[in-house]
Amino acid sequence: MMVRLTGAAAAPVGLLLTRSELRRKLVHIGCGGLAFLLRDMSPGQAAAMAIAALLFNWQVLPRVGGRKLWRAADRDRGYPLGILLYPVAVLGLILFYWNALWMAAAVWGLLAFGDGMASVVGTTLRGPTWPWNPKKRIAGSLAFLVFGGLGAAVLIAWTSRLPLDLHAWHAPRTLGVAFALALVTALVESLPTTLDDNFTVPLVGALVLPLLAQADLQQLLADPDFLGRTLVGFGASVAIAVLAWAAGSMDLGGAAVAILIGTVVTGALGLPSLGVMVAFFGVGSAATRIGYRRKAVHGIAQERGGARGARHVLANGGVPAFLALMAGLAPPLLRDLLMLAYAASVATAAADTCSSEVGKAYGRRTVLITSLRPVPPGTAGAISASGTLGGLLSAALVAATGVWLGAYGGAAAALVAGAGLLGSLGESVIGVAAERRGFMGHDLLNATNTAIGAVIAVLLVEATAWGVR
Repeated sequence: MMVRLTGAAAAPVGLLLTRSELRRKLVHIGCGGLAFLLRDMSPGQAAAMAIAALLFNWQVLPRVGGRKLWRAADRDRGYPLGILLYPVAVLGLILFYWNALWMAAAVWGLLAFGDGMASVVGTTLRGPTWPWNPKKRIAGSLAFLVFGGLGAAVLIAWTSRLPLDLHAWHAPRTLGVAFALALVTALVESLPTTLDDNFTVPLVGALVLPLLAQADLQQLLADPDFLGRTLVGFGASVAIAVLAWAAGSMDLGGAAVAILIGTVVTGALGLPSLGVMVAFFGVGSAATRIGYRRKAVHGIAQERGGARGARHVLANGGVPAFLALMAGLAPPLLRDLLMLAYAASVATAAADTCSSEVGKAYGRRTVLITSLRPVPPGTAGAISASGTLGGLLSAALVAATGVWLGAYGGAAAALVAGAGLLGSLGESVIGVAAERRGFMGHDLLNATNTAIGAVIAVLLVEATAWGVR
C-alpha cells in the first residue's frame, strides 16, 4: 500500500503533477480496492492483510523498484514515511472497528479515493488556496469531498451487504453519513499541519464516524422547540457578539464566527449550553486583560489588545460547536454523554486560556511540563503554579455555570472541571513538540486541546460509570 507523503490538497503551491507523482497517486487510489475485500473477511484476516501490506512496503517494495516512488524527503530520511504509515493506519482502523468492519472500510475509502483524487485534482487544476492555509487548494479539498464521500458510501453499502442502488431504502442515510464524514475529514486535511494526512484523516474519521452513524437529523428537525431555540440563540449570539466587538474583545470576523457557533450550540442544546460558552468567553477575556501591560512589555501579550479574530474563535469554539450539534442529533443516552463532552471541551478552552494568561502575568517560576526545566513565561509547553491554579478555577467556573443553568446535574460538575484541567495540561505536553517542530500552529493546537478535554470526559464517564445527570 503506497501513498504520498504530504496532504492531498497540501501539495506545495508550486508542485507539478509529474509522471512519477501521478503513478504514486494512482497506486495510492488503487490500493483502496483492497477495502472491498473486507466484506468477506473476518477481523483477524483483515488485520493479517494490513500487516502483510506493511511488511511488503517495508522490506520488499524498496527492493523491486519501489524507491522510484520515493520523494526527496523519503530519500533524505532513508524510508518512505507515508508508504509505511498507510497500512499502519488501515491496521489501526481494523483494530478499532473490530466488530464493525464497514466503518473501517468507510474511512479507508476516504483515505484512498478522497485523499488520492484530491492530490491529482489539486495539483492539476490548481486555482485558489484556502485563506487559512495557502499550501492547500480549494479544488483539491472539493475533490476530497466528492470522491471520498462517494467511495465511503459505496464501501459502507458493499461491506454491509446493502443494495448498491440510489433508490434503496438506506441510500439517503448512507450518503448523508458518508458525505458528512468526508466533509469533516476534508476540513481537517486542509488545516495547516505537517502531520501526515495518513495519520490525521483516519484518526479523525475513526472518532467522528460512530457519532455520525447514530445521528438523526429528523429527530432534531421534528423537535417543536428547535426553530424557536435557534432563533433565540441567533438573537442572543448577535447581542453578545456586538457587545464583545464594542468592548474590543473581538474583531468583526471573530464576532461573525461567534454568532454562528452560538446559534448552532443553542439550536442543538438550548440556552443553558450557550451560557457555558459565554462563561468561557467572559473568564477568557478577563484573564487576557489581567496584567496586560506587563505581558506586552515582555512581548507575550495577546495581539491586537486581546481582540479575538475568526481563527481564534473557531479554534476554541469549533470542536464544542460540533459536539453540541452531534448531541442534538444523538439518541438520549448518547446525548447526555456528548453534553458532558461539550462542556468539558469548553472548560478545557477556559483552563488553557486562563492558565496561559495568568501564568504569563503572575507566574514566578515557569517550567517546561515535560522536564520541569525553568523556561521563560510564554514558552510552548510551559506551566506555573499560579497559571495552573487559574486554569483550574476557570474550568470550575465554566462547569458550575452549566449546573447553575441546568445544562447537567451537580454530580457532573467535578468531572467537567477535572477534564478541562487535564485537557489543558495535555495541550501543554503536546505543545512542547507541536509548535517547535512545526506539527501545528497555535490555533490548531487550541482546537486539538478542546478535543482532548472532550475525550478525557468521555473516558472518565466510561471508567467511573459516573452519572451524567
